[in-house]
Amino acid sequence: MRRRPTLPPQSARRRSPTGVAAGLALLLVGVIWGQELLDQFAFGGALDQYGIVPRDPGSLSHILSAPFLHGGLGHLLANTVPLAVLAFMSALRGAARFLVATLVIVVVGGLLVWLLGRGGSLHLGASELVFGYLAYLLGVGWWERTPAAIAVAVVALFLYGGALWGVLPTNPLISWESHLFGFVAGLIAAALLHRRRPRPEDGVSAYSPRSRF
Repeated sequence: MRRRPTLPPQSARRRSPTGVAAGLALLLVGVIWGQELLDQFAFGGALDQYGIVPRDPGSLSHILSAPFLHGGLGHLLANTVPLAVLAFMSALRGAARFLVATLVIVVVGGLLVWLLGRGGSLHLGASELVFGYLAYLLGVGWWERTPAAIAVAVVALFLYGGALWGVLPTNPLISWESHLFGFVAGLIAAALLHRRRPRPEDGVSAYSPRSRF
């Protein structure tokens, strides 16, 4: 009598990279939407005070909250689709890398806004993440230079390359600083996570001062 092979428990089955990326993107968008609905209907928009006010000492910790806040549902709607698409494409590179890249974009981008943004202004919104993920994908294409990475970078540029004009100070009501410094932080994240180290067979020791990390 032949025994049927037992299937591994559902929890032991590995989810596909696409499923994990979709889950992370949906979780991110869901958290931001949940927060904004709570802010609008329970706090009357009072949570917006946790945006970044450049060079205000009491606002420094707000670099962690500003990218997840919005000045109303219209503001959030404008960011939702590009955020979901670019977060999904970024998360395809791996969950751990996506989380680290997000942290770098939030902290480095927010800190630069706090240091260099216009005085007396309030900066908030997921556009910092949108521009950060776009730069991250472009940076991965540049650093890895594999066909897959380049293809993803080209698709991201095709879909949202026109948004790059947003890094310029064209509208005083828009935080171009968050766009610009989010983009810079995304490039930094790509360099930190995807820059190749020299191989020993290339004649450069891993401990050489010329090693690249």
